[in-house]
Amino acid sequence: MSNKLGKPISQRQLRVGEMIKQSLGMIFVRNEAKLPNLETNNITVTEVQMSQDLKIAKAFILPLGGKNSEETVEKLKEFSFLIRKVLSKKITIKFLPKILFRKDESFEYAEKIENLIKQANK
Repeated sequence: MSNKLGKPISQRQLRVGEMIKQSLGMIFVRNEAKLPNLETNNITVTEVQMSQDLKIAKAFILPLGGKNSEETVEKLKEFSFLIRKVLSKKITIKFLPKILFRKDESFEYAEKIENLIKQANK
């Protein structure tokens, strides 16, 4: 496995990414970040990718049923400082990374591929 620059992803990046993914998942399920006008308990964190220096975490999220995903991502971006504050109490790490929220599009992509295969088999 490697990142976009072709450098292999280290075990440390994978470990820290998984730790942040699990912690964010728990924060969202328990609605611990208390974000205005957003119930986080229906948000799934599908993946967290760490930068080489572990200072940036890209969190890929998907709201339940994929509904309002653009608005959800925007809200999470807007209030990432609150989420980061709650996260800082959950994990022990030298530098708490900046969290960038992204919509996980892998399921939509997989669905498109599946539909193309179905059409080709008709």
